[in-house]
Amino acid sequence: MTSELAAPAVRATANTTDATATRSAAAPGSRSAWRSRLLRVASVAAAVGLWQLLTVNNVRAGLRFDTLPTVTEIVAEFGTQLRADQYYLDIAQSLIRIVTGFGLAAVVGVIAGIGLGRSRLLADTFGPLAELVRPIPAIALVPVAILLFPSDESGIVFITFTASLFPVLVSTRHAVRALPTIWEDAVRTLGASRLDVLARVVFPGILPGVFSGLSVGVGVAWICLISAEMISGRLGVGYRTWQAYTIVDYPAVFVGMITIGVLGFATSGLVELAGRRITRWLPREVEA
Repeated sequence: MTSELAAPAVRATANTTDATATRSAAAPGSRSAWRSRLLRVASVAAAVGLWQLLTVNNVRAGLRFDTLPTVTEIVAEFGTQLRADQYYLDIAQSLIRIVTGFGLAAVVGVIAGIGLGRSRLLADTFGPLAELVRPIPAIALVPVAILLFPSDESGIVFITFTASLFPVLVSTRHAVRALPTIWEDAVRTLGASRLDVLARVVFPGILPGVFSGLSVGVGVAWICLISAEMISGRLGVGYRTWQAYTIVDYPAVFVGMITIGVLGFATSGLVELAGRRITRWLPREVEA
């Protein structure tokens, strides 16, 4: 009877101890996360402050900071751009191009990577061609795009697609080849078909590698998209930035550069967030 009466107290004490331990373990992690965020903000603020200091004082120390716009001039130009409809139209046009080109590259790259990784026939037939085309910079295909496609818009999407295709394809192919064969052997002994193997073993197993390729691919896609817009575009952030340079409007040039950086950062973050959400089942290290 005494042991039965003591059991609830023991359980309550154990629960309290576990809760206290959980809070004490979570607190350092929370402080570390806030410290990391503050450090990131401080680093950006320090860089901006240094830029303002060097440009306002017209410093020439090997580099000609006196020819660059100050932070206050860039901020003023940013305010002007934010009140103009053209700014948002250019952003929308660039986003449409990146979503179209990168989306097609993601689908084609994953399918082609799985095919090249699992089929000797496909690897022998299309592998050498892919390896020959892969080292060619996508921006070098601008003349081909101009000759091949009837409109500049199609050519820009083609360049964006080509730029992001190979990082996705190569990462997917390597992920397929790195899968332990024992996984496939195990499900085949249970009577799984080839489609079951792809759906239950191959595709889940390669997801980390696929999202690594997607993260790299979206960054490369932005680089080549902006370059293509500067060369042959009629709308878009890259086109508008180049136009500002041609009329010597340097604050507007830096507004365009910052806009490109923010858009690239946001899209890369979305890809990484999607990767973490889709691969929640993977074991992860807990930050101290």
